Amino acid sequence: MKRAWKTSVTPGTRGRHALTSCPAMQGTYKTGARSDGESHSMNTATDMTAPTTGSGTGPGTAPVRFDTKIAVVLRDDLAPWQRLNVTAFLVSGLGTAVPEVIGEPYEDADAVPYLPMFRQPVLVFQGTEETLRAAHGRALARALPRAVFTADLFATGHDRANRAAVRAVPTAGLDLVGLAVYGPRNAVDKVLKGARMHP
Repeated sequence: MKRAWKTSVTPGTRGRHALTSCPAMQGTYKTGARSDGESHSMNTATDMTAPTTGSGTGPGTAPVRFDTKIAVVLRDDLAPWQRLNVTAFLVSGLGTAVPEVIGEPYEDADAVPYLPMFRQPVLVFQGTEETLRAAHGRALARALPRAVFTADLFATGHDRANRAAVRAVPTAGLDLVGLAVYGPRNAVDKVLKGARMHP
């Protein structure tokens, strides 16, 4: 599917920000949780437990297979707080620019409402600087929706400075520390070749 590209940004928080570029895409994806503590390959089965509809009896256990994937790959030398911060900013870009990945609002048993979230999980990977650079190149070549976070953004103080810091560097020179990508499951798997599941 070929769509026009749109660059979208999200408000900065204490200077941390991710830039997003993305065409509209359809479909969602979810994978089962790991129970063995081992890293999954990116080709692991992608079933999820989804609510049944029309029964009025609450969540069911019917497996649903999605054909898209949301993934984040982080440079493996980041400090723990940086990993959390970068991941949060990267996925915020996808959430604002690819609206179909957002599900319905939540509500607890007392009818207290909560904001909607992704309809599918965010898979987090890590890799070397070279792995991240290669993933970035593959995402560009496949024209997939993506958000980037560069090392320069750790030193900026607001959204305008964030965007200026990225704009000042040629694509090949970006000091990438994180990349988020969304698209068909197989395409995302190819983009993240060489990355490993975050522990």
